[in-house]
Order: sequence, then C-alpha cells, then structure tokens
Amino acid sequence: MNYRHLLKEEISSLESQGCSARNWGDVLVSEGFSSRHIHQVQFSGTVRLGRFDKEFTLYGGFQCHSGLMQVALHNVTVEDDCCIQHVQNYIANYHIGAGTLIQNIGLLAVEGPTSFGNGIEVSVLNETGGREVMIHDNLSAQQAYMMALYRHRPLLVQKLQEMTKAYVERVTSSEGRIGRDCQIINTQFIRNVNVGDSAQIIGSCRLRNGSINSCAEAPVTIGQGCIFQDFIICSGCRIIDGVMLERCFVGQACKLGHGYMASDSLFFSNCQGENGEACAIFAGPFTVTHHKSSLLIAGMYSFMNAGSGSNQSNHMYKLGPIHQGIMERGSKTASDSYVLWPSRVGAFSLVMGRHVTHSDTTNLPFSYLIEKQNTTYLVPGVNLRSVGTIRDAQKWPKRDGRTDPNRLDCINYNLLSPFTIQKMLKGVDTLNNLKYASGELSDLYSFHSTKIKNSSLKKGIQFYTTAIHKFMGNSVISRLEKAGEIKTEEQLRAALRPDTQIGEGEWIDLSGLIAPKSEVQRLMADVEEGRITQLSEINSRFHEMHENYYTYEWTWAFHQMQSFYGLDMDKVTVADVIRIVEQWKDAVVGLDKLVYEDARKEFSLASMTGFGADGNRDQKELDFEQVRGDFESNGFVNAVLKHIEVKSQLGDRTINMLKAIG
Repeated sequence: MNYRHLLKEEISSLESQGCSARNWGDVLVSEGFSSRHIHQVQFSGTVRLGRFDKEFTLYGGFQCHSGLMQVALHNVTVEDDCCIQHVQNYIANYHIGAGTLIQNIGLLAVEGPTSFGNGIEVSVLNETGGREVMIHDNLSAQQAYMMALYRHRPLLVQKLQEMTKAYVERVTSSEGRIGRDCQIINTQFIRNVNVGDSAQIIGSCRLRNGSINSCAEAPVTIGQGCIFQDFIICSGCRIIDGVMLERCFVGQACKLGHGYMASDSLFFSNCQGENGEACAIFAGPFTVTHHKSSLLIAGMYSFMNAGSGSNQSNHMYKLGPIHQGIMERGSKTASDSYVLWPSRVGAFSLVMGRHVTHSDTTNLPFSYLIEKQNTTYLVPGVNLRSVGTIRDAQKWPKRDGRTDPNRLDCINYNLLSPFTIQKMLKGVDTLNNLKYASGELSDLYSFHSTKIKNSSLKKGIQFYTTAIHKFMGNSVISRLEKAGEIKTEEQLRAALRPDTQIGEGEWIDLSGLIAPKSEVQRLMADVEEGRITQLSEINSRFHEMHENYYTYEWTWAFHQMQSFYGLDMDKVTVADVIRIVEQWKDAVVGLDKLVYEDARKEFSLASMTGFGADGNRDQKELDFEQVRGDFESNGFVNAVLKHIEVKSQLGDRTINMLKAIG
C-alpha cells in the first residue's frame, strides 16, 4: 500500500479532535484517508493508517463506524476499515489487518525481537526433561513423535532441532501481526502474540509469547478468562472459559474449556479437554477428557477417552517424576481408573480399576484390563465384539473438525490395519505359548504382571483369529475390485501381485499415521544425512506415506497371507482365494453378530433401572422406549444388520466371480 504524509488541514482536524503526536511527520496515511473518525488518539513512532469506511454491526445489532478512539499507537500499521476503541494502555509494534475490531483492551504490545512461541521447548512425557519438543507453527503429530521418542537417534533429533531453529529465526521479528477481520474485545493483556485472520479473542485475561494461527477457513476463538504463556494455537481451535496453558501446543480443531489446565503438553488435531488437568502429555489426535477430577500426566495417547477420575502416576518418590507410559490408539479408561507408570496399554483396550503393576499389553490389543484385589486381569481381544469400539471407529471421521485446507496431521482411522493385525498375530503366538508352557488345564496364566483366565485365553485366540481373517479378506476383496475383469488364474495371480515392495515388515503408529517402519526409517535417514533440510519436506513425506497407505497395506497383507494361510502366493489358485473370502465372510458376520448382541444389552431390563418413576414394569418399559427408542428401530442396530446383509452379498458376489474364472 502507498502512504503519504498528512496534510496541514488534516493535522489541524486531528488536533481539534483531541489527537496528538510526538512528530506528525511520522504519521503516514493511505490515499482516500479521512480524519473524520479519529478521536483522542496519541501517535508515537512510525504510524501508518488506512481508510475508515466500514460500519460494524455488533452483537445485539449495535453499530459502530470504523476508526480510532481513545487509543495510543506506537509503531503501528492499521490497514483499511479497522475499528480500535478504548485501549487503556497502548498498542505498540503491531501490523493490524483490514477489517479488524479492537475494543476495550488493556495492552497489546510486542517487545522484540520475539519468535511468538516458536522454538519453545515442551518437556513432554518426562517432566524432568530429555524428550523436549521444540514447537513451531507447522508442527505435526508425526514430527513431534520423532522428536520426542527417537532419542536413540541423537543425530536425527539434532537435525530436527536445527531445522526448527532455522524456522524460528525466519519468523523472529520486532513487529507482531493481527490478521484481517479479527475481533479482540475486553481482553486485558496481550504481549508478543501473533494473531491470524478472523480470530476472535473475547474476554481473555493474559496472553503472552505465542501464536494464534487462525485463518478465514478455520477461525480460532479464545474466550473468557483464558491465560496462556509460551504457546501455539492452530487453526479451528475453540478455547474458552478460563483455560490455562503454559508451554503448550494445541493442534487444529481442538476444543478446550471449563477451566482446563495444561502445562508442558502437546495436543494434536481434534483433541478435547474440559475441567481436568494435563501435565507433560503427548495427546495425539482425538484425545478426549471431560471430567474435573481427571489428571493425564506423562502419557502418550490418541483416539483416547478418559473416564471421570482417570489418573496416572509418574513419580515413585525416588528419583523424581521420571516415568512415562503409553496408551496406544483407541484406548479408554473407566471411571476412577488408575495406572502406575511405566506401563504400556495395547491399542483399543479398556482400563478398569487401579493398576499398580507395570504391565505391557502392546501385543494383546482390543483387551480389557480389570483390577481385582490389586491384581491386573487381562481379557484379550474381547473389545473386538464391543459395540462401543465399532461406534468409536465410525464417529471419529465424522468428528474431524478441521476446515483448514492445510492439514498438519496425518490421521488414519482404520480399526484393523497392519499395525493392529501384526499385534494380533503376535498375540495369537503369545497366548498359544502361554497355553503350551503352563498347560491347557491351568486356571490362570501369568503375562507381564497380569493374569489371564483360561477361558479368556481361549476366547482371545478365537477373537484375534477371526479379526485376522476379516482383515485379510477385506484386503483381497478390495484388491480384486480394483483389478477389473479377471478371466484366468494367471490374471488372478497378476492382479494379486503387489505394486511395490514397500510395506513388508513391521508397521508403526506415529500418533495417527499408520505407516511401514521401513519408510519412516528411510525418512529419518534422509534427515540425518542432509537430504531433507526443511520441516515442510518432512510433513510432505508423511503425507505421501498417508496417501499411499492402501498400496503399502496390500503389500503387507500379501506377504502375511503366505505364512498365515500356508500359501505360495505366486502359485495361488482360485480355490485358495475362495477359501479366504469364505473365511472373511464368516468372520465379518460372526463379529457383527457379537456386536449386535452386545448392543442388545443396552436395551435389557437391567438397563431400564431408573425409568418409569413410580410406575409398574409396563410403564418402565414404555418410559424407556420413549426416551431411548426400541432395539429394533435403533439406528446403530439397523446399521449392523445392514452391514451383515451388504457384506454377505459382497462375499457371495466375489465368490461367484472367482468361480467363473477359467
């Protein structure tokens, strides 16, 4: 924008309206400037002003014109159509975007040079340090995972820190930015904070040294009573009602409220926190805690739901709070649960009770951990039949609130994947080995500080085997659907042959991204050897892995089938593939029927306790039906039945197609 000096008559007009300047020559204005809406303003340093033509309509219909009133400006640029009124102290060293409204605030200032929260070290997982993550505007869950957990590769961590420091140097400035179309109202203190477009900061107490990376597609809302220090808030977040953050990164579309408190913590996409407290946690996507008495501390989570009173301990009163734990994706904690770190809970597991032993159930996913008389009992695989697990898997994609076109985190929502199936394969071997070592008639089996009942062990093997059949069949059918017309067995083998060798071997979950370990190691080697030098390149590589997931998944499934089914896939026959599809069909229908029966429990007479007040059984059932509906018309129940029908038809159609191959 081109600016000019004030005309003499404009200076006279401003002075008559109560304005003053240390040097009117330092006040510059754009073409079309009018002094009509500038009253009681003190100008200091270099100040640039745009036009003031816009009318604002505020809550309740009240209207005010853009302009300046009762404010002191020092080294400030104000773009077109801003309204700045009633600033108790002053605004210093800011560039304020067009269409922004600032009313009734205390202080808005930069004392530089500052990096606006970029480069702050967050002591995640270990409160005493050693796993610090340097936060920055474009930090993804996957970047943070590498920086926090791969300390056994010091060169990698060093390179990541160097890249982050280079970015920090680029964004360090003595001038802050308030974006276009922002609203900052009734806020007491903002110091060294960058604010992106369309942000709303209303009624906050104190914001110091941070970035609010709002954008027009995904505005950020900061509400009443919030206190932040050393922070970065990503696009689409809503943080209100007295939230307190210190040394925290909050990822895209997160929601924090009702007095939630967090320090030295990372929250990635779609996390929700209310009422409780977090300290030194790595909260991967969809980590949710709603209850006042819940404390998450020194743990890594994702797709997690914390029940009321959930708690963990990282301090044994010896060498300090040095312990950490991992609850793999999809885990839940029941009300009043407790886990003593260090421990590791397998994916999609449910923790009930108070666990004081250091268990590791990573290779027994979809389990229950139940405490009885200070002993942890493990029920392997039982969560595969839970209606809650299926409901969670369906709701997460629907609850992805990210509207920013630049999505930082890679999120894979698949319940069954190479990551979970490889653990089930190990789980089957583990349970069979326990049965062999202790005998088939043992009442209890011991495993990593837990106890497994005989009946639970046998059912666990069945659950895992069924889920493996389901995954393998899913992969085969998806591959055949993409292949088009197949007329011969040779064409069948060609269609099943993988497109790439990437995907063989172990897979890992990098806080939402499920990827082959080989590809992640290749990326890390490229960082260590200097072939990747920018943080944006790292994010691009993670997105490439995410986009190629199904290609890599088929490679893994193809090679696993050889050992699981005892097949030579280069010589596979139509009959072999039909057998895989038939086992898939039985597995899908079998698991769906278990889920169906689990859902039925929610409509049992016992679940009607508390309904039909002062009435008889018929009235209780009627009251329950009016509130909850009946079992047969429940949307989820009907979806399960529909799923059985659709998958059965798909299986039959695939088998018929295979039988037609000459």
